[in-house]
Amino acid sequence: MQALWMVVGAFLFATMGVCVKLAATGFTVAELVFYRGAVSAALIWLFMRAQGTPLRSQVPWMHAWRSLIGNLSLGAWFFAIGALPLATAMTLNYTSGMWIALWIVCVESFRRKVSRSQFSLIASVAASFLGVLLVLRPTVEQNQWFAALVGLASGISAALAYLQVAALGKAGEPDSRTVFYFAMGSAVVGLIGIGFTGLTAWTAQNWHATRWLAPIGILAALGQLCMTRAYNHGSTMLVANLQYSAIVFSAIFSLVLFGDVIPLLGWMGIILIVVSNIIGTTLRLRPSVS
Repeated sequence: MQALWMVVGAFLFATMGVCVKLAATGFTVAELVFYRGAVSAALIWLFMRAQGTPLRSQVPWMHAWRSLIGNLSLGAWFFAIGALPLATAMTLNYTSGMWIALWIVCVESFRRKVSRSQFSLIASVAASFLGVLLVLRPTVEQNQWFAALVGLASGISAALAYLQVAALGKAGEPDSRTVFYFAMGSAVVGLIGIGFTGLTAWTAQNWHATRWLAPIGILAALGQLCMTRAYNHGSTMLVANLQYSAIVFSAIFSLVLFGDVIPLLGWMGIILIVVSNIIGTTLRLRPSVS
């Protein structure tokens, strides 16, 4: 099943998150966004050249919208990370799966009656999000509501970006070209941010952080390719559900690499995400699930 590429992508994104955490000790957010985009774009360009895939697209405005809304989501998420507890920012960003499910239900209800299998798949998405809440246990203080709204906006805009990825796939755009233009957009956004925050010099003191920049870009490129392939060729709602597996991988990385403790509720959330993903995949094996 093509949707299972999202699980591979989730693992790559979670691994990239570890590299970002290690690189953040020596570089600003704008620099990390720039290096991520620049390295990804260079890698995807080489891949496209080897495949003989041209850069020119018949739907450039679709790529522009995907890049704009995707990078707005990224910027809103980074703002939320800086102003909210990390768990809260991640939870708000991961509402994207719920928004995608809601959008599909609204569209399907206008076109035809929503099937029982679709409702069951929506329930599995909701169960996965409940698992995210159990793992991350978000909190918002009284003076953090604006940041929380920005974080929520990152989830909504991420949902729009993922739906646009699916639309590009239906328009016949190659996965690599979709990823390339998003990476170029990230590099431009990061470069604009660097213009405001300045550029950190590469010194012996931050060499430990510098060596993680290339892996960030490589993992981002591979993760985006997997995610794009999943949304292009798989069930949109199932892919949105499988995306929550990134939380499971991140929690395990936190436990193994950084010594973080996962409480009982966290383990219950992990189990809930895994089980709902299995159920959602099983449902998709049945006919007529969008």
